Amino acid sequence: QVQLVESGGGLVQPGGSLRLSCAASGSIFSIYAMGWYRQAPGKQRESVVVQISGGRPNYADSVKGRFTISRDKETVYLQMNSLKPEDTAVYYCNAVVITDWRTPARGYWGQGTQVTVSS
Repeated sequence: QVQLVESGGGLVQPGGSLRLSCAASGSIFSIYAMGWYRQAPGKQRESVVVQISGGRPNYADSVKGRFTISRDKETVYLQMNSLKPEDTAVYYCNAVVITDWRTPARGYWGQGTQVTVSS
């Protein structure tokens, strides 16, 4: 029905930058919200930033001032600056999508992309 394909992860030194992308495709009537989550080894998945369409983004305190979400139609980006070792995690894209006017909105996940911050 709906697919989310992520790209842009990798290895970066502390203080460096990365840009993640997530493209949504499939049976999309409209997108209610898009965002990014992350999961570090041994930890629960946590919200990094979520933005309801047309609204202001809601950032986790740990990334405020360093990460920026942007969106172009059905693609969402996460610009990550001043990266720290504690930002190391698998990053997942999430979209809350309405596939048709009769069906309630539903959340979809990308496959995840690894971000490693290390010297």
